[in-house]
Amino acid sequence: MPQTLTKAAPELEERVMKRLEEIPGSDHMKMCIQCGTCAGSCPVVETMDYTPREMIGLVKAGYLEEALRSNSQWQCVSCYLCTVRCPAEIKITEMLYAMKYLAVRENMVSPAAQKPYQMMKKFNDVLRTFGRSWEMWFLINYYVFGIVNPFALLGMTGFAANLFFKGRLPVLPPTQGGVDDLRKILSSVEKSEVQE
Repeated sequence: MPQTLTKAAPELEERVMKRLEEIPGSDHMKMCIQCGTCAGSCPVVETMDYTPREMIGLVKAGYLEEALRSNSQWQCVSCYLCTVRCPAEIKITEMLYAMKYLAVRENMVSPAAQKPYQMMKKFNDVLRTFGRSWEMWFLINYYVFGIVNPFALLGMTGFAANLFFKGRLPVLPPTQGGVDDLRKILSSVEKSEVQE
């Protein structure tokens, strides 16, 4: 049975389109001819609810809730193949980033996208705390204090041991100057987003 799509409320459409218009070259999106080059280039397209081509189609047609609630923007690995190969020069990767931001802002992160969303949040927590990535704390934070089964971490012990013995998984946190400055920048960005 075909899925029934619903047009977005005018207020949501205005907010989404305003954000998408902030992307440099966003006017190219209306030139999408649905050729499928982006979908054919995407290495993770099989994990997406909608291909990049279909995401553009949903946005252009005004089916924004479906686009925001999809897992597609959360599956994007930022390889930029879709953007580089697009004959209409649409910045598809940037559009997917904007859709990710909007899904969070509009409280439309789907259950299917909760794991990558939580991963993003935990990674940001690590950056805010240490000023840079510390994989050990990220793994503990994500698996033990996140929504993922903490016992899944046990299955990675062999891989973690290999990384540790090769010096690629430090046990102690990194030392990084300027952490307070980074926190100020992040707080400033968060305040400006709230005021939008």
